[in-house]
Amino acid sequence: MATHPSPRRAAAGLALGVCILFIDGYDLFVLGTVGPSLLHYQPWGATPATLGLLGSVTALGMPIGAIAAGWAGDVRGRRAPMAISLGWISVWMLLSALAPSLWLFGATRFATGIGLGALIPLVVAFVTDWAPPARRSLFGGIALTGVAFGGLAASLLGRAVLPELPFQRLFLIGAVPLLLTPVVWRLVPHEVPATEADASAPVAAGTVSRLFAPGYRLPTLLFWAASFLGLVLVYGASTWLPTLMVNAGYDLSSSLEFAITFNLGAIIGTVVVTPIADRGYLKPVTVTCFLLAAVAMLTLSTPQPRWLLLAMSALAGLGALGTQNLVNTYVARFYPAQIRGTALGFSLGVGRLGAIAGPSYLAAVTVLITIPDAGFYAFVVPAVAGALVIAALPARARIRAHSEEAAA
Repeated sequence: MATHPSPRRAAAGLALGVCILFIDGYDLFVLGTVGPSLLHYQPWGATPATLGLLGSVTALGMPIGAIAAGWAGDVRGRRAPMAISLGWISVWMLLSALAPSLWLFGATRFATGIGLGALIPLVVAFVTDWAPPARRSLFGGIALTGVAFGGLAASLLGRAVLPELPFQRLFLIGAVPLLLTPVVWRLVPHEVPATEADASAPVAAGTVSRLFAPGYRLPTLLFWAASFLGLVLVYGASTWLPTLMVNAGYDLSSSLEFAITFNLGAIIGTVVVTPIADRGYLKPVTVTCFLLAAVAMLTLSTPQPRWLLLAMSALAGLGALGTQNLVNTYVARFYPAQIRGTALGFSLGVGRLGAIAGPSYLAAVTVLITIPDAGFYAFVVPAVAGALVIAALPARARIRAHSEEAAA
C-alpha cells in the first residue's frame, strides 16, 4: 500500500500541475482573445458564426483526448500519457500559427483539442493522488487555477500586441509545452497509488463499468451533466466574452480587460472557496458558484459603473471557470484512485460536448436574437441548470468525498 509523498514532493507535483494546466488555459482563451482581430482579417472572411464554429471544432477533439487519456492514466500510469499529450499539443499549436487558410487553421485546432482534452483528467488525477487527504479540494483547485493563469496570459498578451501584430503570432506560444516533457518524465510516477481508503474496497484500474456500480450510477450521470453545463459556460465565455463587450460598445483594449478580470476572478475565487469546500461544504459551494455566474452575467448585460462591471466580470470568472474547477475536484475526490483518471476522463469527455456546444450556442443566440444583450442572457440558462444538477447529487456523494479523510 502506497504512502503519501513528502510535503515537498507534493508541492512540486502541484507546481507541475499548475504549469501544465497553464497551457490548457492559454489555448482555451487565445481564440477568444484573437476573436475580434480574426473577424477583421479580410483574407479569411470570418463571421461571428465562424468564430463559434472554430471554438466548437477545438472542443470536438477534446472528448477523444479526455476519455482515452483518463483511462490510459489509470491503466498505464499518468506519466506517459501526460508527456505524449504535451508533445502533441506543441506540434499542432505551432501548425496553427503557420496555417495559410481558415480551413487548415480549423483542422489544426481540432488536432490541438485532442491533446488539450487529455491534460485536465491526467493532471487533476495526479495532483489528487499526491495531495494530503484533508487538502484535496485545495490542491485540485490550485492546480486548476493554471487554466485561469493561462487565460490571463493570453488576454494580457493580446491587449499588449493586438491589433498591431498578426493574430497568428499568439499561437506560437503553444510550442512551449514541449519543454515540460522531461520534467514530467522525471517527476510523475509510473504507477497509480493506492490509498488507505481505496485499499478497503479495491477496484480494478480503469474499469469503466465501476462508474455505474451501485452507489456510483446516479452521481456519475449527474457529474457528467454538471461538467457539460459548466463547460458550456467556460467555453462560451472564453470564446465570446471579448466580442460581446465590443458589441456592447467597448473598444478591443477595454474588452480584453474584462477577459483579464474574468481570469483573475477564477484564480482568486478558486483559492478562496476550495478551503471552505475542504471543510465539508463542497456541494453547497459548487451550487452557489453556479448561481453566481448567472447573477454576474445578468449584471454585465445592464448599464453599470465600470468598476462594478469589472467586478462582475471577475465574479463570472469564479462562476464559470472556478465552478468547473470545483466540479473536477468533486469528481476526483469521489472516486477511488484506481478509477479516478477514468472517472475524470469520462466526466470531462461528456462535458466537452458542452465545450463543443457552448461557442456555437452563443453564436446562434447572438445571430438569431438581435437584442444587444442576448449573449449575456444566454449564459443564465446553463448556470442555473448546473446549480440544480449539483443540488441533486445524493447525500452519499458527500460521504464518499470525505471517506479518505476519515480513513486517514
